[in-house]
Amino acid sequence: MAIQKTLIWVGSYTADRNGNGEGIVALSADDTGRLTSLGLAITANSPSFLALHPSLPVVYAVAEEGKTVQAYRRTGDAELEAFGDPWSAGEATCHVATDPQGRFIVATCWGDGQVILYELDDDGAITSRTSAAAAVDPHTATSPDEQRPSRAHASLMLPDGRVMTTDLGHDLVRVWRYSPGEGLQPDHQVILPKGSGPRHMARHHSGTVLVDTEYSVEVAALQMEPDGTYELATMVPASAAGAKEGDAGAEIALSPDGRFAYVGVRGSNRICVLKVSHSGAELQPLEDVPCGGEWPRHHLVREGWLYVANEGSDDVVSFKLDPETGLPDGPAGRVETGSPSMLVPAG
Repeated sequence: MAIQKTLIWVGSYTADRNGNGEGIVALSADDTGRLTSLGLAITANSPSFLALHPSLPVVYAVAEEGKTVQAYRRTGDAELEAFGDPWSAGEATCHVATDPQGRFIVATCWGDGQVILYELDDDGAITSRTSAAAAVDPHTATSPDEQRPSRAHASLMLPDGRVMTTDLGHDLVRVWRYSPGEGLQPDHQVILPKGSGPRHMARHHSGTVLVDTEYSVEVAALQMEPDGTYELATMVPASAAGAKEGDAGAEIALSPDGRFAYVGVRGSNRICVLKVSHSGAELQPLEDVPCGGEWPRHHLVREGWLYVANEGSDDVVSFKLDPETGLPDGPAGRVETGSPSMLVPAG
């Protein structure tokens, strides 16, 4: 039987962010867990997060230090070229996501809290830029002496066309409506406990959205009510063994069947596995496993495999997932690459 291979684009931190990367790298992952570097797809300054156009060979990348968003077009098996000019973003732009219909992308900025929508044309090129309304900290709105900076961190496209974003600094999850030509309009928001730090999100097939928190290292389940608003249903520790001093939550991903969630924890360098049940509203930490390196910034779950981007040890590691227990076994494969920050399969 022929070995199947998957192309994975890898974002990185480069010298402008004290990283060892050079730009966007291409990896090949086969169904034995072997990882092979296909080389540098394009040189870029700290393209720390990437998103794919839903139907075109276009990749969008933030330049975290450069405060821009850039479109790239695939030109060969594992090569990219700049597609249009870079567009200005905000301070420490750390995440980008694509509308499933290809109408726009959304960038979120950790440095200044901006949430920015960029509209796209039929070729996937960026055509306009609109900043959304700034967040107001609900925990200190009546305490003028206590000021916490807004830290927009990630966005998630919802099936009904709305957009959900996290604000790590204000402990907020905000939901937006898209208005063509006008960007994102506020719909409602969900307030998480003060100091939790909502970071990334994954949508369960039931409709429940799971949010991992950077500061408290927990997972929150947000359930949609009949009127379309989301409410906090539960919040549990991400780790079965508990958070350790210096830990920081990173990425959250779900198994394809929705039975398991995987949360990366930087500091103690673990992947925490949680059981998901009752339409995503019940979460149970199962076991923590070593991430195979240092500072697991991002990970990808795909076709029975877990791939971890270990920024601190300059490598990507693969683990086979047990379909019954959900637990990783391994590591199975490893490839060196400078300061990897994000993994996305190329279609």
